Amino acid sequence: MLLPFFTALRDARVPVSMKEWLHLMQAMDRGVASGRVDDFYHLSRAVLVKDEKHYDRFDQVFGKVFAGVETVAPDELAPAEIPEDWLKLLTEKYLTDEEKAQIEALGGFDALMDTLRRRMEEQQGRHEGGNKWIGTGGTSPFGHGGYNPEGVRIGGPGRHGRAVKVWEKREYRNLDDQVELGTRNIKVALRRLRRFARQGTPDELDMDATIDGTARQGWLDIHMRSERRNTIKVLLFLDVGGSMDGHIKLCEELFSAARTEFRHLEFFYFHNCLYEGVWKDNRRRHSEKTPTWEVLNKYPADWRAIFVGDATMSPYEVTMPGGSVEHWNEEAGAVWLKRATQQWDRIAWLNPSPERYWGYSASVGMIRELVDDRMYPLTLEGLDDAMRALSR
Repeated sequence: MLLPFFTALRDARVPVSMKEWLHLMQAMDRGVASGRVDDFYHLSRAVLVKDEKHYDRFDQVFGKVFAGVETVAPDELAPAEIPEDWLKLLTEKYLTDEEKAQIEALGGFDALMDTLRRRMEEQQGRHEGGNKWIGTGGTSPFGHGGYNPEGVRIGGPGRHGRAVKVWEKREYRNLDDQVELGTRNIKVALRRLRRFARQGTPDELDMDATIDGTARQGWLDIHMRSERRNTIKVLLFLDVGGSMDGHIKLCEELFSAARTEFRHLEFFYFHNCLYEGVWKDNRRRHSEKTPTWEVLNKYPADWRAIFVGDATMSPYEVTMPGGSVEHWNEEAGAVWLKRATQQWDRIAWLNPSPERYWGYSASVGMIRELVDDRMYPLTLEGLDDAMRALSR
């Protein structure tokens, strides 16, 4: 019966293994979850989902697969429990004084839930419209798509925001690994790019060595050590202006997170493609440029280079001298990008545009080829992949 749920999770790219599925079946056999859908939801999510970034996709699949559970035939609904505290617990929050008074028309909350149970037993099929049966589009207190101030929504999307129990509510949309990032999630992803070493002045107490030395010497033998620091060195090249204006907020968050996570970080700005000059201050971009040759010579091969840009431009800006829209470039952008990949073999290009749109721009494919297919979408999953590649 539950096999379609398993296959739907796999189709949605939620990494569910057969071993985890068997564990869920074992838990069901031992009665860990009761007949309530809520209990099964929490049990299955705890057993099947290994990473919180997949919660959103799990919720979507669960809502789709079990969308009709609440409205199936009455004999199938009989074992399910309807918690009477659904409405009681949230009365003050969701109902006005006038609506509370209207509820008394049915004799209060206890009578409301008793009426729901009786109508489930009496109803023999789907019902649309009307003011009594459990269905859609009516004014019955039960069902969905209609309106009643004292209602219990059963199945389907809500319309008036008055239902107090919504099984389809998705709490984890911002944790999906396909969404754009916030500063906190960016920091978590950037932490994959780490290589620690103890360098500098020994100003940290080495507790293990102190205990060992004291035990051996018979007196207090204090040992100090250098702080453990991330030795990874990062060059960050940021595309600004033009089509990147729509990605300013995301790039600001990435820049802020990178400055926090990397002790050794240098950054430069460019426009569309790398040419013979980059700059540090956009207000002085025309008067205070740094020659790209200087950057190539100053930062050796042990630095990691990260380019951030949507790579959307005229193909001439990549392939032709003089193709730049801002100045006359003596050499094509492709020449400078090749020099960058030769200098820094650990390189990544982060593209803030959704990956499904990359094929519509010829320049994206050209840039992707120039960086040896090391272009990644600026999503949590893409950033994870980029950091893993850079840490090799």
